Amino acid sequence: MQLSDFHFDLPKHLIAKYPLPQRSQSRLMVLKEQSIQHQHFVAMLDLVNEGDLIVFNNTKVIPARLFGKKVTGGKVEILVERILDDQCFTAQVRSSKPTRLGDRLLFDQGVTFRILDKKEQFYTLKYEARDKNIFSIIDALGEIPLPPYMERRPDENDLERYQTVYAADKGSIAAPTAGLHFDEALLAKLRQKNIRLGMLTLHIGAGTFLPVRVEDVTSHRMHAEYVMVSEELCEAIRDTKRKGKRVIAVGTTAMRALEAASATGSIKPYHQDTTIFIYPGYEFQCVDALITNLHLPSSTLLMLVCAFAGYDYVMQAYREAVLQEYRFYSYGDAMWVNKATLNSQALTPTKNSL
Repeated sequence: MQLSDFHFDLPKHLIAKYPLPQRSQSRLMVLKEQSIQHQHFVAMLDLVNEGDLIVFNNTKVIPARLFGKKVTGGKVEILVERILDDQCFTAQVRSSKPTRLGDRLLFDQGVTFRILDKKEQFYTLKYEARDKNIFSIIDALGEIPLPPYMERRPDENDLERYQTVYAADKGSIAAPTAGLHFDEALLAKLRQKNIRLGMLTLHIGAGTFLPVRVEDVTSHRMHAEYVMVSEELCEAIRDTKRKGKRVIAVGTTAMRALEAASATGSIKPYHQDTTIFIYPGYEFQCVDALITNLHLPSSTLLMLVCAFAGYDYVMQAYREAVLQEYRFYSYGDAMWVNKATLNSQALTPTKNSL
């Protein structure tokens, strides 16, 4: 398939720059039984059944954008990609003039990083003292790295809202945004309904914002992201499948992690990088239903959803989302896709039930 196959026209005013007052107030487009239904997010309670397993990505966003200067005085901005150890990390580096290996970058509180290496668009930097670890420095000096399409700096509200309520494992530079719709009250109602909740970790890297630059999508290469899928979660998935219940992924990151861990045909513990690229033609091994936000045109995330639900279904649903003025991207609305109910027929938009 070609990159142009995944293009759609998106009016700029539909890009959500701020969250709604409450997480679960967002809208939910439901692709179900050859129809498109328009609900609120809390309606997902009616879409899950006792014994289903919902899998979340519990990665925690770090304040990964830091502003400093070069020794010469020029401004510099870094966006952390991955923590390597207590002193070293990889990052994107922006400055008015190119940086070179060996350059020292200066930040507040006397913090200095030295550039050790560069591979493609990522630099390896080292903290030159040993009195603090990298996480504590980033927490003290960094800001939440809102996606570039929000076109604004973060405010105090973003410290809470650009983070899932179940975030636990520090390491992401972007939120697993499908999870932003869940609040504690909704999670409690899921437990009351005897829905099983599982956690994995995929640390989202800066590469998530990089566009696809090739027209033939099959030649695109994904950036590497670290995944942790435990034996406990694997056994919960096996048990769910044995009982004829569904595994529901919250977000494309959870989907990619589960499918990477199921590459052999059965789910196994997974503690390593993945570069899995899911596009139409991919055969899914693990996930039965998906909750996801509405994604960028021509993005790998849109390609993944098309692979799961069917290209025609998803592209028609996106056109409907634009007509119905859904909110797009990180702080936007959500979509539910139940793989088991979808087939090759055309979807029929139904009456708005909001």
